[in-house]
Amino acid sequence: MCSEEEPVLNPAEGALRLGVLVSGRGSNLEAILDAIKQGKLSARVAVVISNKKDAPALERAARYQVPALFLDPTHYSRREEYDAAVLQQLKEFGVELVVLAGYMRLVTPTLIQPYHDRIINTHPSLLPAFPGMHAQRQALSYGVRVSGCTIHFVDEEMDHGPIIAQASVPVFEGDTIEQLSERILAEEHRLLPQVLQLYAEGKLTVDGRKVHIQESASTRSAR
Repeated sequence: MCSEEEPVLNPAEGALRLGVLVSGRGSNLEAILDAIKQGKLSARVAVVISNKKDAPALERAARYQVPALFLDPTHYSRREEYDAAVLQQLKEFGVELVVLAGYMRLVTPTLIQPYHDRIINTHPSLLPAFPGMHAQRQALSYGVRVSGCTIHFVDEEMDHGPIIAQASVPVFEGDTIEQLSERILAEEHRLLPQVLQLYAEGKLTVDGRKVHIQESASTRSAR
C-alpha cells in the first residue's frame, strides 16, 4: 500500500489524535495512515506502540514519520504494570482515541478505564460469534456460510464491547484459513477508517450496548 517514496501526512489542525497499538505487520495501521494521507480521515496518528520488537508495523509507522515505540512486556511482572506504561506514553503523546490494530494482548482495566469508550478494536468475525484467538479457524470449523469483521469499543471482557460496525464476507466451499482471512482483512481496511472518521466527526454515541450513528456532526460525544 506504501510507495517507495516517503509518504507525507498533512492532518488538519486540531485533528483527532490517535494512538495505535500493534503486534504484527500493521496492515490496518497502514489503512489508517493511507486514509489520512488521502484526506478521507480527519485524524493524526500521534504514536504507534508495539509489544513486539520486530513487528513490521513499527517500520510502516517510521515510513510515515510517525513516532513508533516498542515497550517490552518482559520488563513488567504484571499486565497492569505494562498497561500503566502504555497509558503513560499515550498521555504523553496527547492521544484522544486508542485503536487496537492487530494488538495481540488482553487489555486490562488499567488502560480501559482512563479511556472508557475511547478504545476501538477490530476483530475478524461477526461478533458475538467466534471471539478470541483464531476466529477464522473457528468459523471454518463451525461450517458457517458467512463471516466478516467487527469494529467495536473495548470493555473489560474480551471481544465484548459495544459494536460500532460490521461487514460480512462469504465463506466459500474449500476456503483455507488464509483465503478467508484475506477476504475479511480487506473489509477491515475499508471499514476501520470509516468508523474512525465517524468518531472524529462526533457522530458516535454509546448507550449501554448500543452505538448510535448520528446524521449530523456534534462534539466527540463518545469520548
